Amino acid sequence: MCRGLDALPITCLERAKELKALFGSLLHKSEQSITGQAKKNDKLSRLNVDEPLKWKESFDKLLSSQNGLCLFRAFLVSEFSEENIAFYLACEDYQATKSSKQASKAKRIYDEFIATDAPREINLDHLTKAITKENMEHPGQSCFDLAQAKIYTLMEKDCYPRFLKSSTYLEVSRKTKTY
Repeated sequence: MCRGLDALPITCLERAKELKALFGSLLHKSEQSITGQAKKNDKLSRLNVDEPLKWKESFDKLLSSQNGLCLFRAFLVSEFSEENIAFYLACEDYQATKSSKQASKAKRIYDEFIATDAPREINLDHLTKAITKENMEHPGQSCFDLAQAKIYTLMEKDCYPRFLKSSTYLEVSRKTKTY
C-alpha cells in the first residue's frame, strides 16, 4: 500500500491507477442503484463515490482518507516532491512509537530527510533544521514537531492546491459529480 514509510513510489502510482478504476466502478454501481438494480450497495457506493469531493473540503480530509492520501502521494511523485509526504508520514509513525525505540527511529528519520545531503532531504529553513538537530540530542515524542508542521504547511499551501487542479483529481471528481 501507499501509506508505509518504505513504500516504493511505483507502488503508489499503480495504486493511483487502481483508484481511478475503482471510482469508475463505484460510479457504475451507483448508477445501477439509481435504476433499482443494486439497492443493497447504494449506501456504501454513495459513501465511496462522494469521497473525492470531501478531499476538496480540507487538506486534513484528504490526508485522513487512505485513497486520497495515496492519490496525493502519487501526485507528489509526479512532481518530484514525494519526500514531503514520506517525511510527514514518518513523523506520524514516530509519534506512535514506544519511547524505547524512538532514538533509533529518530536517527533514521533525521538521516533520511533532514541531515545535510540526506537522500530524501526536505526543504526546511536553517532555524528549523538547527532546532531539530538540537532535539536529536534527546529525541522525545515531539522531536520532529516543528519540522513536521513546516512540511505540513508547505504541502497544504503549495502542493494541495495544485493537486486539486491536477488532471487525476479533476477526472475523479468530475465523474462523481455526474452521479
